[in-house]
Amino acid sequence: MVSVPGFLLRRLYVKGSLRATDDGLSFELRNSLGSGYARSMLPLTVDGEEAPMEHTTFSVDGMTIAFADITADVPFTLAMNRTTTIAVSGIAPAPGAHTIGMAFEVQGLGVLRFDFTDTLGDG
Repeated sequence: MVSVPGFLLRRLYVKGSLRATDDGLSFELRNSLGSGYARSMLPLTVDGEEAPMEHTTFSVDGMTIAFADITADVPFTLAMNRTTTIAVSGIAPAPGAHTIGMAFEVQGLGVLRFDFTDTLGDG
């Protein structure tokens, strides 16, 4: 099975996009690596703590879907050169640097993982 290294996947993250929201945090991904989709998501982590899948969403082109609702029929899509916003609600992150971890399953590639560290800005 082909492996995609985390340092390549880390390029999906839009540097400086980590923001505090009214009820959590959000950040952006922008795919310049190649179109793809995931048939399942693993829990997003914030500083090593798992965020509930039902409180984690992705939004692209005006459509918002919870990580818990991702399936082969309703995939997590990373279209080329489109910005995807990931949001986590129900948490209260402190100001400062945070490490976010993300993982998803892609058919033919298995589970792909990456993380990034950025300083939380104001929404």
